[in-house]
Amino acid sequence: MTNTLLFAIYLVLSFTKSFVLKRSETILVALLALLNFTHILDFMIMMPLGNILMPKWELTTSQFAVIVSSYSLAAFVSSFAAIFFADKFDRKKLLLMAYFGFLLGTFGCVFATGHYTMVLARVITGVFGGLIGAQVLSIIGDVIPYERRGQAMGLLMGGFALASVVGVPFGLFLANNFDWYFPFIVVAVVGSFLYPFLLRYIPNVDAHLANPIDLNQRVQNFFLIFSNKTQVTALVFSMLMIMGHFIIIPLINPYMVYNVGVKQEYTPLIYLCGGLSAMITAQITGKIADRYGKRQVFVASALVSTIFIFFITNMPTMPLFIVLLTFALWFSTATGRTVPGQAMTTQAVNAETRGSFMSLNSCVQSLGSGLATLASGWITYSDSNYAIHNYNILGYISIIVILLSVAMAYRLDRLIMLHFTVKA
Repeated sequence: MTNTLLFAIYLVLSFTKSFVLKRSETILVALLALLNFTHILDFMIMMPLGNILMPKWELTTSQFAVIVSSYSLAAFVSSFAAIFFADKFDRKKLLLMAYFGFLLGTFGCVFATGHYTMVLARVITGVFGGLIGAQVLSIIGDVIPYERRGQAMGLLMGGFALASVVGVPFGLFLANNFDWYFPFIVVAVVGSFLYPFLLRYIPNVDAHLANPIDLNQRVQNFFLIFSNKTQVTALVFSMLMIMGHFIIIPLINPYMVYNVGVKQEYTPLIYLCGGLSAMITAQITGKIADRYGKRQVFVASALVSTIFIFFITNMPTMPLFIVLLTFALWFSTATGRTVPGQAMTTQAVNAETRGSFMSLNSCVQSLGSGLATLASGWITYSDSNYAIHNYNILGYISIIVILLSVAMAYRLDRLIMLHFTVKA
């Protein structure tokens, strides 16, 4: 049964673009992509459940925001700590430990009975979830040769796309038609089924232990980042990108249901249309950014996205097809700034601090999403009918933050160009 399943995975991927990968590599990447799917879905599915959990547990917007942000803030703490200790361990062992804890936290979500128990479950999930992403990328980097690593990364990112386009809409369908905790059951069951395959087919990844970097060097690399104007600017830029997006995301579903009048059973369509448009845009935007300039594409997409943010956060009762079209366009423009924005961020890195910088960038993004989510709960409030008030203020803040990121993009681009000019 095991071999049959893995051979099927291999065949499917072999007839996509992965045929140059070895069979063992294909199986490894396929399993890590599935792990990525469960990991991303667990994080993403919490936010759209607001329209169900708020009336069920009689939550305020700030209480729901704490539930959502608890994962991101816990992930920030663990991923920050990992900068200094993660490379002391076999990457396989650390990944499996983190994934086991992550699944325990997800199972805990299923049995949550209210605000406090759900926050506890999300903190546990976030602490371990914050360790997963970096370890997955590190394993790919250590195991897959450079000449095949691009395709491996593309397949790995398929897990994210699958979570966005299929996982979230399907999870919402389950929550709407059965109960709110069913998406977490699916994640926990799929992850539990996946775990023995990970245990068997991920090789030990411990070559880095032969030449370890001592703690003092790691601390020095960490402080080197903050002595580099370009890298500090890149971190601020990255944080602003995340905050501008996440300040309106957590309360979208309650707003659509209780303010705009979208029927609850139609909410999965919002994420399906948004996910599909984002997936298509990501493929196009990358090519356009490489051809015409990453900063130019970022700025254009960011400015256009503010139009849709204003409309969404001030949306009156509208026909469903207009709501879906608006979200599709907004997700497209949001992706249109994220893709070149992330590319600009990676350009700011010096080779000697690359590892520390990317880990710190992940921390900054977790912190940014957590703080933005908390702010969304503090600024808004819900009435007795769970309609969201002050959501338009979140829209104005989002627009201001995005405009600040545009200004920061110009500064970062100048610093990057200056850096390359000096090197030349």
